[in-house]
Amino acid sequence: MSRYIRRAAALCGVLLMALLVNATRVQIVESSRYDGNPANRRQLIARYAQPRGDIVVDGRPVTGSRSTDGMFRYERTYGDGRLYAAVTGFASQLYGTTQLEDAQDALLSGTDPLLAPLPLWNDIVRARNPGGTVVTTLNGAAQRAAYRQLAGRTGAVAAVEPSTGRVLALVSTPTYDPGELSGSGEAAARAWARLNGDAAQPMLNRAVRQTYPPGSTFKVVTAAAALEAGVVTDLDAPTRSPDPYRLPGTTTRLTNESEGCADASLRYAFAWSCNTVFAGLGVKVGLRNMLATAADFGFNDRRLGIPFAVAPSTFDRKLDRAQLAMSSIGQFDTRATPLQMAMVAAAVAGGGWVRAPYLVERTTTRSGKTVTRTAPRTLHRAMTPATAEQLREMMTDAVEEGTGGNAAIPGATVGGKTGTAQHGVRNSGKPYAWFISWAQADGALEPAVAVAVVVEDAAAERSEISGGGNAAPIAKAVMEAVLTSHPRRGR
Repeated sequence: MSRYIRRAAALCGVLLMALLVNATRVQIVESSRYDGNPANRRQLIARYAQPRGDIVVDGRPVTGSRSTDGMFRYERTYGDGRLYAAVTGFASQLYGTTQLEDAQDALLSGTDPLLAPLPLWNDIVRARNPGGTVVTTLNGAAQRAAYRQLAGRTGAVAAVEPSTGRVLALVSTPTYDPGELSGSGEAAARAWARLNGDAAQPMLNRAVRQTYPPGSTFKVVTAAAALEAGVVTDLDAPTRSPDPYRLPGTTTRLTNESEGCADASLRYAFAWSCNTVFAGLGVKVGLRNMLATAADFGFNDRRLGIPFAVAPSTFDRKLDRAQLAMSSIGQFDTRATPLQMAMVAAAVAGGGWVRAPYLVERTTTRSGKTVTRTAPRTLHRAMTPATAEQLREMMTDAVEEGTGGNAAIPGATVGGKTGTAQHGVRNSGKPYAWFISWAQADGALEPAVAVAVVVEDAAAERSEISGGGNAAPIAKAVMEAVLTSHPRRGR
């Protein structure tokens, strides 16, 4: 009898061991597969069972959470949602996350291992930490100024701090309220359908996800290439540039909106945006050097993130001489985001160095303990300090004596460059109005801000001055906001 008891006990032991092995397989080895199964709603229920962490601007949360009676208890809320939509994006129970809500999702939702003092224990007991906090680099005054100035128009503003790369403002219009997409009910579904069906594309982040022909603002890059390559050695010497300029290998003649461009010096051509001079300079510099300079400013970089992805700005690698001439004045297939053109202005203001733009200053736990901190980082040297100084002179002249006069600020040195970009079939569309600039308060050691503005529906004549008329006042308001909110910065 004892023999049968031993056999039964052994069988029970084997069965128990099999159960333990299977439980281990299901709970540890196969857990990720079950967690990721679309039919498993426990993860979503747990995800929304606690408030989401906040995104902070100027020490104040611009997001929140609201308790509901639904299965997914907490919904995302937004204070000034339309103002910050290009930065925060949305966190929707139906449609996922975008922008900072997406890039920092693990921290905001409390799943980031860095939030847990004992990550392995959390995995075992399936505990979830309170969502962390994302502290942005934004200057609230600059953000509001950009938003107010763009109101009613289609366009975007990007502003950065030249010495560090901190993003101070990021606005895209028309905009939307991300809070409309937060819930899981019919209201969110209707809002999603309406926003996606809107021809104005309010959910498109034009500051970082839309590229435009940069027009004459790209002449900053061409001027840098010409100076670095030694094609121009004296800002005031004639450039031997005919007006009109015949594009190489074609019968097409390029003209100017401004007078006095024939054989104009680089300084005059920059201040009055002479197309003929810069098209010829691009050809003289050559494709290889133009490509290298554009890349040093950040063009053709597909890895840029702030931390969410930025659409790459492009300068074609294969161009004939006529195409190179047009590309050198920001036309043909040259494309840039407003953030990229803010980086160009910042490189001039920052002595030739291109800093990596970033939007997150630091992240913290709910209690305020720092989790991560972003350190300024240099991407490239776009030009020598001597070339940057020459470009600062020319950008200052463009504001004080040329087409950028609407950006002048009393008590500060402002450098700028206007631009008008043609588009549409046979350039039939209204030109995009551009302005890029930087500002340094009198007595400050370094420029405080660099800005790029694009207005898609600019009501202006087809001239280089349209950027000064439509976009420059917007840039001025943003620069003034930064200088006023940090009057002693850089002293």
